[in-house]
Amino acid sequence: MAHGDGESLNRLAFSATVHCLTGCAIGEVLGMIVGTALGWSAGATIVLAIVLAFLFGYSLTMLPLLRGGVALSAAIPIALAADTISIAIMEIVDNAILLLIPGAMDADLNSLLFWSSLAFALLVAGAVAYPANRWLIARGRGHAVVHAHH
Repeated sequence: MAHGDGESLNRLAFSATVHCLTGCAIGEVLGMIVGTALGWSAGATIVLAIVLAFLFGYSLTMLPLLRGGVALSAAIPIALAADTISIAIMEIVDNAILLLIPGAMDADLNSLLFWSSLAFALLVAGAVAYPANRWLIARGRGHAVVHAHH
């Protein structure tokens, strides 16, 4: 195992999942707010949310690397290696749930349905991504790549 005992691996995987989920959530929430406020279709809103989720997810990984002196040309591939699988899992799960909850994609920004659906979808997405992050870290991949630069 690349990162010590199972407990520390679990802690690291949880931390990586929360980190990744934070970026995903910022992008997803912002995309859903903008798409909903502008009256966009579900498809257009989801595309915007996914793009922003990846953008914010990668950015949250790259910022500490850049502050630590890693060049942008090196930080980009590190962020891609660390976050792509996790963000992809989260976005697939999150948006599938939002599409499956009746009325969630048509709910107004001031409705409980909008916010509760989004929160539920993000929590489930994080739970689904955790085992993948744990598996990747145990093999020296995923966020293990980022931690090698700290």
